[in-house]
Amino acid sequence: MSSFRLAALPAALLIASAAHADAVKIGLLETLSGPQASTGQTFRAGVRFAIDKMNAAGGWNGQPVQLVEYDNQGGPAGASDKLKAAIADGVQIVVQGASSAIGGQITEDVRKHNLRNPGKEIVYINVGAEALELTGEKCNFHHFRVAPNAQVRTKVLVKGMKEANALGKKVYSINQNYSWGQDMEAAIVDNATAGGYQVVEKTLHDTNKIQDFAPYIAKIGSSGAETVLTGNWSNDLLLMMKAAKGAGLKATFGTVFLDQPGNISNAGDTALGHFIVHAFNGEAGGADGERFVADFSAKLGRPPVFVEPQTAFGLDMVADALRRTKPEGGKLNVNAFARAMETARVKTPMGEASMRAADHQILMPLVVSTVTRDARYKVDGTDMGFKPVKVFSAEDAAMPVQASCKMQRPS
Repeated sequence: MSSFRLAALPAALLIASAAHADAVKIGLLETLSGPQASTGQTFRAGVRFAIDKMNAAGGWNGQPVQLVEYDNQGGPAGASDKLKAAIADGVQIVVQGASSAIGGQITEDVRKHNLRNPGKEIVYINVGAEALELTGEKCNFHHFRVAPNAQVRTKVLVKGMKEANALGKKVYSINQNYSWGQDMEAAIVDNATAGGYQVVEKTLHDTNKIQDFAPYIAKIGSSGAETVLTGNWSNDLLLMMKAAKGAGLKATFGTVFLDQPGNISNAGDTALGHFIVHAFNGEAGGADGERFVADFSAKLGRPPVFVEPQTAFGLDMVADALRRTKPEGGKLNVNAFARAMETARVKTPMGEASMRAADHQILMPLVVSTVTRDARYKVDGTDMGFKPVKVFSAEDAAMPVQASCKMQRPS
């Protein structure tokens, strides 16, 4: 029942409806401690903002949506344990984003749970685990990715940099050695012809274990690369930016997560001219972008950064699907909610985003930006920010459904 209809009901009926309703519980299974905590906490901020917005609009079935938070401690084993706790607590929708390794564990655990417990299904809303396999061979009816993936991001990043005449002829690929980083490396190679560049060297390294990136920066310098393309995130990007500054590396970085807090301040002037592909740039969003920045700042005391906008937009899709899912006996039918998610569609400040039913991959606009001093919104307490270069529509950014996805739906 929508908030509009609830508002039209007599107070007694509203109270009676709420008294017999079970509140929807959303469980955040995120990395809230350890070396990846800074990333997990930004996902949490985006989720909190979106759920506050849901509840301000009336919640679901006369009840506020409840958010329950679990610290997965940065690993698949911890995520499995916390998923069990969430299920025991009555959570129906789980949300996670930091790390595709963790996302892979959660989606498999959710799939197995749902097979074993018909009528007690749960849905996984993936706000940031971007490995291709999650909407490929591991795709399943109860998993929805409301973030881009390596193919989409790299395609758009390369196009944007090329149109800005900032993509060199020699490219160095450096990424983390797990599913996400391997996907990024493959996408960088796959886009070489379209981008008109040669990949001079490829490096895969341990994830969030390296304390000094100086040797890697030295390799990049000696390779003669004009451009570095990377999907690195968390400490691996922070420390790489710091090492690039220390070495005075002249190569231009094309990144996915350069807007993570601390990256620009770590890089200093070295960051000028670097590029990023991301889901939101307030300057590119016009009046809607300004409004989103103002609303987020009013609630969290600062402008949105990093993965927070894509997380908030993804949870807006959850709100859209919940509005279109009628209660059954006062409860949420999770399979009915999942079917509503398959047709979710929302307007973001960057344009319209929709869910693709074939593989449960969001189709969303993306923007390519570059670091300049004349950007409207400054970051990291510096005089620099992200100036939009070009906004790509959801259609322009989209990549085909992977042949490995064999979506099976409940009868």
